[in-house]
Amino acid sequence: MSKSKNIILGVTASIAIYKACEILRILKKDGHEVTVIQTAESQELIKPIVFQGLSGNKVYKGIFDMPETWDVEHVSLAKNADLVLVAPATANIIAKISMGICDDLLTCVICATKAPVLIAPAMNTNMYTNKITQDNIKKLKALNYKFIEPKQGALVCGDIGLGCLAEVDKIIVEVKKVL
Repeated sequence: MSKSKNIILGVTASIAIYKACEILRILKKDGHEVTVIQTAESQELIKPIVFQGLSGNKVYKGIFDMPETWDVEHVSLAKNADLVLVAPATANIIAKISMGICDDLLTCVICATKAPVLIAPAMNTNMYTNKITQDNIKKLKALNYKFIEPKQGALVCGDIGLGCLAEVDKIIVEVKKVL
C-alpha cells in the first residue's frame, strides 16, 4: 500500500485478543496510523498499555473518559477513520452493532463513521452458528458491513468447530482489499 491510512482497531473480549497485537504490528509496519479502541471487557484480558506501546498512540477505552482535547471523541475518531476493523469481534459486539446500540465508545464510533467497517468474528462455534448471531451478520452484510469469516479449529472450551479468528495474514489481506 502506498498511502498511509487511519485505521481504528476495535478490540473486544475474546481469547483471540492476542492476535490483535500482531494485526496492529503489521498495520504499523505497513505505514498506517492505528488507533485502538478497547471495550471495557477486553481490558481484563490485555491491558491498554500493551496496545499503546505497539501503536504509539493513546488507547481509547471509554466514552466517558476525560478527553485530552475538547473534541467529541466518538465523532472525531469516526470522521478521521479510513477503516474501522473489529478484530476480534464477539457475538455481543456484532449484536450491538446490528441493533444500533451505542453504549460504549466502539459502538458509538461505528455508528458515527462513514468509513468501511470490517468485522472479524471470534467466538464459540455454538455462539457463531446460533441463528440470532447469523441473522445479525446477515443484517450487517446487507447494510454493507464486511466480514472476515472465522475458521474451523480448537476453541478455548475444548470444542473443535467454526469460530476461531481468521489467520492474521488473511485479515491483513482483507484490510488491503477494503483500503
